[in-house]
Amino acid sequence: MYDFITDQPVLYLRLIRVKQWVKNFFIFIPAFFAGNIFEPDNVLRLVAGFIAFSFIASAIYIINDYLDIEADRKHPVKKNRPLASGAVSKRNAIVSMVILAIGGLGLSFYLSAVFFGIVILYFFLNIGYSLGLKNISILDIFIVASGFLFRTLAGGILVGVPVSHWLIIMVFLLALFLALAKRRDDVLMFISSGKIMRKSSQEYNLDFANSALTFLSAVIVVAYIMYTVSDDVTLRLHTEWVIYTSIFVLAGILRYLQIIFVQKDSGNPTEVLYKDKFILVTILGWILAYFTILYLPGYLNV
Repeated sequence: MYDFITDQPVLYLRLIRVKQWVKNFFIFIPAFFAGNIFEPDNVLRLVAGFIAFSFIASAIYIINDYLDIEADRKHPVKKNRPLASGAVSKRNAIVSMVILAIGGLGLSFYLSAVFFGIVILYFFLNIGYSLGLKNISILDIFIVASGFLFRTLAGGILVGVPVSHWLIIMVFLLALFLALAKRRDDVLMFISSGKIMRKSSQEYNLDFANSALTFLSAVIVVAYIMYTVSDDVTLRLHTEWVIYTSIFVLAGILRYLQIIFVQKDSGNPTEVLYKDKFILVTILGWILAYFTILYLPGYLNV
């Protein structure tokens, strides 16, 4: 019954959407900004938290795919998903979901009661999303964006680092931007195929999506620059070099807008992250710049 896990490992990885696990790296953000990400205890707890969140996220993906089998079969891309295509049976999918959910929740509880509470809230909110909340426009993208906040807050809980209001604002704005870009892609698919990919997409159109994305991109850049020059940052880090990291943020936002408006490829933000070299370079450049400021400050004072 359950031989497909060993016989077709690639198919199983597609079922649990391992590629989407990259989102769970947001758990590491608070420790990174606090400058203590390399402490052995923190590394172990963060890796365990990453695994727990990944298991829960995969369980939710399976639930969503199970509920959306018929709709996914009408989608030009989603029709190839293991459940929609019939490559994986419903029974095997449910067994996988239960195993992942139990594993993720059990590990979360072992790590911390508060962390477990955040994971539970994330889990049930996303079940609600799969059951129908995703059909309510605006609310749908806010729920998606809140998932990144849960990851960030959970990471702070694991290492005992308070998450600043600046970090909460930046994470939420960026997540909201990416979620809206995904909805815009649904609108484009509706225009080209005449098929409604999700109910909430009926409440979006290109004019609204384009205007909202332009608005959000401006807010993100301005908010980030304000963050880099705030007293909270300059005094805590004892440097004014942080503002130069905004170059990478601006370049990344402009590149993503170019992908959306020029290349018409706003589909899956995670896929864009994997395949676009320009965005990868800007992210790595931003990480390296911040790493130097936080962990190698002596090099900036030469």
